[in-house]
Amino acid sequence: MLGFFGNVLWFLTGGFAEGLTWLLAGVACCITIVGIPLGKQCFKFARLSVAPFGKEIEYGGGAPSVAANIFWLLFCGLPLAIESALFGAVLCVTIIGIPFGKQHFKLAKLALMPFGASVK
Repeated sequence: MLGFFGNVLWFLTGGFAEGLTWLLAGVACCITIVGIPLGKQCFKFARLSVAPFGKEIEYGGGAPSVAANIFWLLFCGLPLAIESALFGAVLCVTIIGIPFGKQHFKLAKLALMPFGASVK
């Protein structure tokens, strides 16, 4: 029940903007055939960024994930990570916003290395 209320408040305090950014990045990546795997990853994490409470991210993968993450970082990762980090910093200014800021920081880390990550 706490996760539901957290996700509702999250959506109002930046979750909508975060999800929309991931969605737009996915559409931009899918314009080219080469970018479709990047776009699919964006769509997966757009769903997570709309309602992140109660979900954990596990990192794994291998050499292919590292190569994909480097390519990702150059084209999409930095702007998404900076957006999440800025939202998180603003929300952490108040005590009430700290749980929401922590979720933004979780998404900022994910924006830097999404390949090999899975949502649990």
